Amino acid sequence: MDYRHLTHYYKNKRVFLTGHTGFKGSWLLYWLHLLGAQVKGYSLAPENDSDLYPSIEGDSLCESVIADIRDKARLEQEIVAFQPDFIFHLAAQPLVRLSYDIPSDTFAVNAIGTAYLLDAARALDKPCAVICITTDKVYENMEWQYPYRENDRLGGYDPYSASKACAELVVSSYRNSFFNTKTYHIHRKAIASARAGNVIGGGDWAKDRIIPDIVRALQAGEPVAVRNPAAIRPWQHVLEPVGGYLHLGTKLIDNPTEFSDSWNFGPQPEDNLTVEELVNAALKIWGHGNYNHSAVTGQPHEAGLLKLDISKATNILGWKPRYNAAQAIEKTLAWYRNARQTDAIIPFTSAQITEFGGI
Repeated sequence: MDYRHLTHYYKNKRVFLTGHTGFKGSWLLYWLHLLGAQVKGYSLAPENDSDLYPSIEGDSLCESVIADIRDKARLEQEIVAFQPDFIFHLAAQPLVRLSYDIPSDTFAVNAIGTAYLLDAARALDKPCAVICITTDKVYENMEWQYPYRENDRLGGYDPYSASKACAELVVSSYRNSFFNTKTYHIHRKAIASARAGNVIGGGDWAKDRIIPDIVRALQAGEPVAVRNPAAIRPWQHVLEPVGGYLHLGTKLIDNPTEFSDSWNFGPQPEDNLTVEELVNAALKIWGHGNYNHSAVTGQPHEAGLLKLDISKATNILGWKPRYNAAQAIEKTLAWYRNARQTDAIIPFTSAQITEFGGI
C-alpha cells in the first residue's frame, strides 16, 4: 500500500479528531501533522505523562480541546466552530476488561457519544467526510475459523464489544436517516465506519493489553503474565489501520456515495497469531525474558478466537497491510527500546511513519 497520495488530500485541510490523546489517536495526529493538516483534537486528558500524546508534544501539533464526548453541547460547538473537512471519531472507552467494571459508562461513551458526534455533523452546512472507528469485536463472535465480513451479524458478549456493535448500528441509522447516499447532494456528508483488528505499536501503556504487559515485565525483569495463551487475534501494527482510515478518507472525498459503508482493516490470514505465539516472538526479538500462564479464576469472559476478512478493503479500497506479524512485532519493540531515551521519541515516531510510506 502506497500512502504518498495522502498529502494531496490532507495538506492544509481541517481535520477534527476525537480521541486525539489516546494511543491510536496520537499516531493519527502525528501522521496528520506530517501531512500538513490543520487538526483540532477533542478528548479527555491523557492519563499519564508517559503516554504517547505528551511524549510527542501533542499540544504543539493541534488545537487541543480537553472535554468529554458525552458533553453534547460542547462537542457540537467545537465542531461547528471549526468547520472541518474531515472528522475522525476515535474517542472511546477501549478496554474489554474495564467495560465489566463500568458497563453503563462504556455504552454511554461508545454508543451515545457516536450519536452526539453525528448530530454535530448534521449541524455542519458544508461537505465533510466522517470516519467512525469501531473494532473487530463488533461481530457476534461464534469463535469459528470463518473470518468475519462486514455484512456478518453484529453482537457482543462483553459490554465493550456490545457497545461498539451499538455504535455501528448508530452509524448505520444516521447514514440511512440523515446522510443517505441518495440525497448526498443535499446534506454533503460521507459517513463510513472502520473496524480494525488487535493493534500493537509504540506508545501504548494501557492496562491489560499484551504488548504493554510484555514491555513492563521485561523492563522490570519479571516474567510476562499471560492470561489466555491460546486466544487467537488479528494482530497488526498501529500504522496499518491508521493508514487505512486516512486512505478511506480520500475515497470518501473522491466518491462519497460509493464508499460510505463499513470496512474491515486487519492483517493477512497467516498473521492471525495466538497470544502465546505473539509473546514468544516478542521475547525472541527482545533477546531475553520468559512468561508464565496467569491462570486466575473468576476472570471475565474474553473471546478465544477472532478473525477478520479484509477482502472488501483489499478489492474495493485498494488497501492491504504493509507489514506481516513478525515485522509488526519488531517495529513495535524497536519503538519501546528507543523510548528509553525520551528525546528520541519524536524523531523515532516520525521515522517509523516515514519508513511505513506515510509521507
